Amino acid sequence: MQRRDRTFFALMAAGAAALALLPLIGVDASFRHFLILAFIYAIVASNWDLTLGYGGILNFAHPAFFELGVYGYAIFASTLEVEPWLALLLAGGVAVIAALMIVLPVLRLRGIYVILVTFAFGQICLQIVLSQSQITGGSQGMVLLPGLQLGDWSFARDGRMGYYYATLLLLVLSTIYLRMVVRSSFGRSIQALRDNEYYAISRGISVSRQRILTMAASAVFTGMAGGMYAAYLRVASPEVFGLDFLIIVLSALLLGGTSTILGPVMAAILLAILSEWMMDLGAWRFLILSVLIVGVLRFYPGGLYALIEGLAKWAISGRAAVRRGARSPLK
Repeated sequence: MQRRDRTFFALMAAGAAALALLPLIGVDASFRHFLILAFIYAIVASNWDLTLGYGGILNFAHPAFFELGVYGYAIFASTLEVEPWLALLLAGGVAVIAALMIVLPVLRLRGIYVILVTFAFGQICLQIVLSQSQITGGSQGMVLLPGLQLGDWSFARDGRMGYYYATLLLLVLSTIYLRMVVRSSFGRSIQALRDNEYYAISRGISVSRQRILTMAASAVFTGMAGGMYAAYLRVASPEVFGLDFLIIVLSALLLGGTSTILGPVMAAILLAILSEWMMDLGAWRFLILSVLIVGVLRFYPGGLYALIEGLAKWAISGRAAVRRGARSPLK
């Protein structure tokens, strides 16, 4: 295992362990609620990084994969009465199908045209949801959806502790999955296409095939995150198609740093914690968070992950210098 891989998994293990212990040290239910939503946003943002950061695809249809996962879970679990755990997996399948539907029309497009078409895809999905009210509930949405449980134990019990650990586990699995993807030969090929498309094509890499697979791969856990969101709140509402969700996830992606995986995860959790701490500030908290995001992007374009990585390298190099000085003979 290479040094970067060891650093990545060490950071992930330390973060997951700390988050797993948080509910055991007296974190209240409202703060736990913010963290559950942050885990879901982190899954969506880090998987978006696979197409936007690693693949270089200007894909703004990604939030729609989450939103279709929400409604996919609602229809399967409530309308079709599929077992909720299976409905959660099928929500991921719905998102993958949606990714395949949108990637085919944009294969020959470039730049701003990709952004326009993929963004329009989300709006088309919203109109379909609103128009098919007999299935989706229209503007009223779908309520009282079946929740998750193990045997007779509902995840909603004990302050929804079950949802906290289930969502954290889904985030850990998603992060490991993304790391395996980007470190594979497939991951290296999509990064080659991003960095120098013509050279990658000359080496035998298929643009169409790799972009189709990239979009599909990014949709799997995104759709499942949508299913978890619907199971947790027990609601599927057209509000998930709003700009608020897009801004939150995109902020986490940019603040954390693209092409990092862990960056968007850390940023999503940090934004949730800061938002909770500054709740009493009212509208001022949005201004403060905006200044924070702009400041990080101005001085550390690589995002929070690059900042933390730089500090870690500085600490290691400083410690090494101290050791070299301690071993040097006295003059």
